[in-house]
Amino acid sequence: MTTTTLAALVPLLPFLGAVAGLLLGRTAPGYVRPLAILPTLTAAVIAVIVAARQGGGRAIDAATQLTPTGSVPIDLALHLDGFAVLVAVLVGLVATCVQIYSTAYLRDDPRYPSYAALVSLFTAAMLLVVYSGDLMVLLVGWEIMGICSYFLVGHYWETPEARAASLKAFLVTKLGDVPFLIGLFALAADTGTFRITKILGAVANGGLDHPTLIALLLLAGVAGKSAQFPLHTWLPDAMAGPTPVSALIHAATMVAAGIYFVARLLPVFAASGAALVVLAVMAAVTMIGSGLAALAQDDIKRVLAYSTIGQLGYMSGALAVGDRGAAVFHLLSHGAFKAVLFLAAGVVIHAAGTNSLAVMSRMSGLPKRIPDAYWTMTVALLALAAIPPFAGFFSKEAVLVAAEHTAFGDRDVAPAAAGWTILVAGLIAAVLTAAYAARLWLLAFRGRGAEAPEHGRQPVAMTSVLWILAIPTIAFGLAVGTIGDWFDGHALTPSLATAVLSTGVGLVGGLVTYGAWRHTTALAARTPMGSVVAHPDAEPALVEVEAMTAHTAAYGHDGDAPDPADPGRLLLGPLHRHAAAGFHLDALYAALFVRPVLGAARVVRFLDREVVDTYVRGSGTGARWLGTAVRRAQTGNVQTYLSALLAGSLVLAIAAVVFANVNAGS
Repeated sequence: MTTTTLAALVPLLPFLGAVAGLLLGRTAPGYVRPLAILPTLTAAVIAVIVAARQGGGRAIDAATQLTPTGSVPIDLALHLDGFAVLVAVLVGLVATCVQIYSTAYLRDDPRYPSYAALVSLFTAAMLLVVYSGDLMVLLVGWEIMGICSYFLVGHYWETPEARAASLKAFLVTKLGDVPFLIGLFALAADTGTFRITKILGAVANGGLDHPTLIALLLLAGVAGKSAQFPLHTWLPDAMAGPTPVSALIHAATMVAAGIYFVARLLPVFAASGAALVVLAVMAAVTMIGSGLAALAQDDIKRVLAYSTIGQLGYMSGALAVGDRGAAVFHLLSHGAFKAVLFLAAGVVIHAAGTNSLAVMSRMSGLPKRIPDAYWTMTVALLALAAIPPFAGFFSKEAVLVAAEHTAFGDRDVAPAAAGWTILVAGLIAAVLTAAYAARLWLLAFRGRGAEAPEHGRQPVAMTSVLWILAIPTIAFGLAVGTIGDWFDGHALTPSLATAVLSTGVGLVGGLVTYGAWRHTTALAARTPMGSVVAHPDAEPALVEVEAMTAHTAAYGHDGDAPDPADPGRLLLGPLHRHAAAGFHLDALYAALFVRPVLGAARVVRFLDREVVDTYVRGSGTGARWLGTAVRRAQTGNVQTYLSALLAGSLVLAIAAVVFANVNAGS
């Protein structure tokens, strides 16, 4: 079987699994779990075979015309380069682990069949984006992911948080998709094609007439899909969905799609220095702002959500300095350790019976209850904090090295201003990342107080995937010297200066947080605080819903827990309240957009009810009155009818005489 045929099966198998799961979910529930796991697992294995055949060498292309359009053709095209095949392996691996994990996590959920089918469809859509060589086909996968995220984030639709989060995720990403679609059409109009290889060829030959406009339009869609400032606010709220969905969205699908898209079309963006500077500023604000927000969150999943936003900022920063190899390298390593973090967080929430780090800090013995989650989450947090020799260290170093080369003029792909922006922001974000990673670990696993509830051993389906994903978290970075061929032959080894500097500032951030935690533990012992402890036999998903609802009721939607012992509160000082609320961007958007739209809707409703409806009601009333008058005139008396006829004839005769005299006199 040819490589292109195998590649076509990779997105097709999860799609067929999704269709079969939806059709058989009610009539044959025993087939739901095999249909969820086997097609995705097979697709992951085939993706590995495709990657091995491609071998990081020359890109493999295949295409057939999908439909004649009369102008710009649309092709069903595959483009398999080193980036595509490696990202497909990541998507297949994480999606398979999520499906296996979900069989235990949502074991008794009545909506599991539709959930599993949507996860498979989500996976197929992302794989279509990864392998597609045509922008219109890529757009199909892009939009399918958007609708899947709406349904999956709103899986617990009984809770108001899930309903609001799913609607917000859909609307914010669609807000970015409108200019994104315009940008795609403008790009096709300039280059005469939707084929990615032909577009890049046209750009190389100077065939792009409006590079800045097109790049900025496309960046709006990327900002929405990959949760970059200022369209990032949907991602923390999306934590209302099931934890496996969070792992899938954050590690391998939706938020990675925007970064991957820019990496595929980087020459289009590099054709405009202004667009790269805009991307650099967007990435810098995202990195620093999300780091501060993560340091102030009390909900463990919201900490990880803001962490994802910040790490996506690093990837955007690498693209802003023209290094797509560093961006995709960090995308791959981040996908592995972020999947571990979210799936382990699901185990932690089940064991603790709460999402609140403040409550966990008053529990002892949690690591003994969940050793698998404890050790894998510790490894993943070290990778997140970019501590060597874990994968996150090497991939983050690749980003900083790229920024350093651009800042000092060693690479002229992007303006030096973009390089300096990313280098400085990246180092500041490294301090913040280490700080919130240390805070999460200390509050979750070094609590002091009552013993954590005993739930027995966690299901093997949930713990085994943590160790599977921990392997690339530990080992992927160590292969940095041998994977250059997969990244355009570009070396991704760290430099001594940035390695020492970034690791040093990271250690400072972690140690300062540890000192603040030691300083505040005495306050925690003197401040009584209730906890939310679920029934020992409760299902993990049910525990999460109950914990989420209780957390919202206790602390509000901004996650600002009233715990003075939080080291994040001590480190941030007066900034803590604003950082916990996401710097009030939601309130700002509500004031600038939501309230004016609602006000305009009220005006329209008033005009419709009081003006338009008044004319409609008036015409009906006039017709009714006329009918009443005519009805009263119909008396049935023939003499009355003859009298009215004679009177009318007399009036007409008089009028005719008067009219004739007037004409004669003139």
